[in-house]
Amino acid sequence: MSRPPTDLPVSAEQKAVLKTWVRAPGTPQQVVLRCRIVLGKTQGLSDARLAQELKINRHTCRLWRQRFVEGGPESLWEVAAGRGRKPQPGLAQKIVEATVRSKPAGQTHWSTRTMAKAQGVDPSTVCRIWQEHGLQPHRQESFKLSRDPLFVPKLLDVVGVYLHPPQNAMVLCVDEKSQIQALDRTQPGLPIKRGRCGTWTHDYVRNGTTTLFAALNVAAGKITGHCFPRHRHQEFLRFLRQLDAEYAADLDLHLVLDNYGTHKSPPVQRWLARHPRFKVHFIPTSSSWLNLVERWFGDLTGKAVRRGSFASVPDLITAIEAFMAAWNRDPKPFIWQAKAEDILAKIERCRRRLEQIQPGCTLPKRRKKAA
Repeated sequence: MSRPPTDLPVSAEQKAVLKTWVRAPGTPQQVVLRCRIVLGKTQGLSDARLAQELKINRHTCRLWRQRFVEGGPESLWEVAAGRGRKPQPGLAQKIVEATVRSKPAGQTHWSTRTMAKAQGVDPSTVCRIWQEHGLQPHRQESFKLSRDPLFVPKLLDVVGVYLHPPQNAMVLCVDEKSQIQALDRTQPGLPIKRGRCGTWTHDYVRNGTTTLFAALNVAAGKITGHCFPRHRHQEFLRFLRQLDAEYAADLDLHLVLDNYGTHKSPPVQRWLARHPRFKVHFIPTSSSWLNLVERWFGDLTGKAVRRGSFASVPDLITAIEAFMAAWNRDPKPFIWQAKAEDILAKIERCRRRLEQIQPGCTLPKRRKKAA
């Protein structure tokens, strides 16, 4: 014979709370089930009848009825101890420390399986812990801190030109992208279609190189460029003459340049002295990220060169000129927003961190701005 139904001593306030939890969309389903068990018992239903209606075991009904009597409504939110693997205290911290402070034998970085084997856990556990702590051992990014002793003055000069451009002047970021290869695939690839990306052969044929001299108008975003077979001071002077003819004579041209030898050669210096409207601003060494035209070179490479196939250098030049023409039809300037103080503070933090990791590594310290 089944046991007679047992009524629970549930107050009106408790019953209202349980009904609210059942209706709330954010209540976990396991808590909703427990609330329905208790509410069913208040209606005089037996454990067997509740188990049949809720499609659960009758012992589950008796378990949560007893817990409600002992602890009230809050006890329905407690997590029952299961029979699976129990949480290991300090496991996450142990895996994080091993990830950032050690390496597997004979390897450069950990994988989820090597770490799981070393710690005696499942690979999914390692993956979850890495995601929670933002760890990605398989990735690595590049960096370079400038050792230029005049880093701070040059940085302040270039950033000042970006943030506060001079009146009646044009700011141009000038650089050359050398050794652009005209690569041709050995076989024609398949075009993209639904369910399959485009394909190309892994090998290629080199058909020569070209060098692009380019100047980015910081205010308007327009690009001026010309391809040359080499990148000597002779080609650079020809490009400067092109800029001189393109922009109005009453405008000063402020050029942001890197420290490549071509830009500082004696013939170029003499030409600049004869054309005083050209004002040169050199970026610090190993700081190409300060030159905005490098950002445009990235778009050129990714959208016109890297995935192209060129049977000759003229084909490559035609593709580069077509990309520049399309860009200039709807130019989008790159807006510089970083302040010099923020850049210097970030570099100082990086320098201190590097010196902590490698005590023998000496980098130029930040020099105070002269009064």
